[in-house]
Amino acid sequence: MKIDRRSFLALAAGGTVGTVLTPLPWKLTDDISIWTQNWPWTPVPPDGEATHVNSTCTLCPAACGITVRKIDERAVKIEGMAGHPVNDGGICILGVSGLQFLYGPSRVKTPLKRVGERGAGHWQKISWDQAVAEVAQKLGDLREKGEGHSVAAICGSDRGTLPQLFSRLLTVYGSPNFFALPSIHDTYAMTLGLMQGGNPQAGFDVENTDYLLSFGSGILEGWGVTVRMFRANSHWRSGYGKVVQVESRLSTTAAKADRWVPANPGTDAVLAMGLANVILREKLYHRDFIKHHTEGFDSWQKAIIAGYAPNTVAAATGVPVAQIEDLAREFAGASKPLAVCGHGQGNTPGSLSVFMAVHALNALVGNLQRPGGVWAIPEIEYIDWAEAEMDALAVAGLQKDRLDGAGTDDFPYAKYLPNRLAEVITSGQGYPLQALLVSGANPCYSMADAAAVQKAFNTIPFVVSFSSFMDETSANADLILPNHTNLERYEDVPTPLGLTRPIIGLSRPVVAPQFNTRHTGDVVIQIARAIGGTVGNAFPWETYAACLQMTLAGAWGPLDKDGFWEVPGFQPADWSHAFETASGKFEFANPAIELLALSEPIALKGDEKDFPLVLMPFDSMRLANGCVGNPPFMTKAVDDTVLKGNDVLVEVNPETAKGLGLSQGQVAELQTPVGTARVRVNLFEGVKPGVVAMPTGLGHTAFDDFIAGKGVNYNMLAGPVADPASGLDAAWGIRAKLTKV
Repeated sequence: MKIDRRSFLALAAGGTVGTVLTPLPWKLTDDISIWTQNWPWTPVPPDGEATHVNSTCTLCPAACGITVRKIDERAVKIEGMAGHPVNDGGICILGVSGLQFLYGPSRVKTPLKRVGERGAGHWQKISWDQAVAEVAQKLGDLREKGEGHSVAAICGSDRGTLPQLFSRLLTVYGSPNFFALPSIHDTYAMTLGLMQGGNPQAGFDVENTDYLLSFGSGILEGWGVTVRMFRANSHWRSGYGKVVQVESRLSTTAAKADRWVPANPGTDAVLAMGLANVILREKLYHRDFIKHHTEGFDSWQKAIIAGYAPNTVAAATGVPVAQIEDLAREFAGASKPLAVCGHGQGNTPGSLSVFMAVHALNALVGNLQRPGGVWAIPEIEYIDWAEAEMDALAVAGLQKDRLDGAGTDDFPYAKYLPNRLAEVITSGQGYPLQALLVSGANPCYSMADAAAVQKAFNTIPFVVSFSSFMDETSANADLILPNHTNLERYEDVPTPLGLTRPIIGLSRPVVAPQFNTRHTGDVVIQIARAIGGTVGNAFPWETYAACLQMTLAGAWGPLDKDGFWEVPGFQPADWSHAFETASGKFEFANPAIELLALSEPIALKGDEKDFPLVLMPFDSMRLANGCVGNPPFMTKAVDDTVLKGNDVLVEVNPETAKGLGLSQGQVAELQTPVGTARVRVNLFEGVKPGVVAMPTGLGHTAFDDFIAGKGVNYNMLAGPVADPASGLDAAWGIRAKLTKV
């Protein structure tokens, strides 16, 4: 099913459908939400009239519906929106802490211009007119000199109208260098595109599966839609399903699973194909689906049987042969089995080989497009603006190569490869970047080898941040043009990862802007108009709000009323109509991807002789690790086995620690090929020997005193590794050594 703009308009005219989901019982208590108001910088309103406003949370990719309670014109409490198809009344700890972002001290309150050295923290307040004029002047000068291609933009995502405004700006301006930060959302889309065809997103019918096989996915750490996964886990725990967690560390998900499989790190694809080997040899696969709805099965089967015998897989993964065979039989024998992957919260893309191998397991048992399985969810193609006029400068600029190499012969299936930018910039492999625009992202913190990213960005003469906060990227920018926070602005939010129905959420102003900030969409329109010519003509809207209402057309009424709009009556296509490949079938062996791409685990940075250990990250529900810093309420909830004072603790197996002469709580130096950090040791038998596990979301150097200076940023120690098949960052860790101080 394709939901193009014409279909979208027709569906929107029909209105919304009702929801019959049961409200999630897991909700944070009222006294917690009241306690969050007690920080000294949070305004506590007097008694007044209570009202409620529905919106969509954009603090993480889950896009949960929220209801904000107001007293007069101040927001005082955030709850999950009852009846919302994403979270139906539930809310996570990050969402309930949202008021601390609205009223927090790390907000940038007005446009700022750097004075002095980058990163020194010296700023001059400027007007919005001056800020827009400076950006337009700089970009206009570069364009007139024929250097439009030397301007780039990095957004947190390419989905929704705001990032598409940036993409449109660069296109009509004449630059091919629009980037979005990839996640497992992109790898799953690439996997389904190659094996099923089209451009769908992956949906997982977790509510109806009776056997979940997770390859490192942090089901209880924020993978997919957090509240939805908690609800599903409660359902499984009530006797409706079994959960198996494959992971080298005893995470919360692994601890709560029916079975934990502590496989060697980096061997997910090998184990998945070992399970496939057993299913194939014992003919446990879904014969009707394989016979009538697949292509390339025979050659794929021969390769799997020849290369992934259980004893070979056991040697590579550390999982005993008997357990491999038992897992395969359990998975194939379940009535509605589902296999998923993407480590932790899924913020890093991972290896295409892992995703294809895991998705092949779902196909083997025929659980595609069926209850409890994987569904291909079409994107709602509602952004269909008039084609912009392209002048000679734009045409010439777009003929230049992308700096990241995405879409080239080397990486033909990748849309964006920002993980390659730092190396390309510092090595001088491509042309130099002269200007960079950053919106909805904090790459100087969240990208691997963050120090190298910051060093590369410091070579760019003109960097503009549109962040609402003084984050690491803003702190090293030349101009900060602060956006409204998520509770002060409009924003459309397309279907989140894993949801089994196409939906658009609407984030909308709950309160008036608290400071002299401006919607980034308005600023982009104003910059384009100030540049003028065909660039300005491509932005006919007076405001971003006008652009959004026109774009969403007939769905605007339901969106503004309910906070969301979903495709009425959506059902997954049956097998005879589900696949848009050249063969019209599911393709196990696609000529576009060599089969051998599935066989080699990703090699990590570092030599084993110099760095005998493996450092791996782990995510936590209590640590935000995206473009926003951890709010104080969440930091207060972090265990002292993760953060003690300002020191981060890394998990080390007692056997490994004994060999290194380390004890509980001891200070040590953790070194990788890209960085060194001071840490403390937390002895933990739930991590495999030879592995050091480190939490993500700490180690900020910017924001404010409630966030900065606590722990270590994992990305200062990590290094990206390009996946040979996709080019995406596939690193699942990095080699390391740990020594006493």
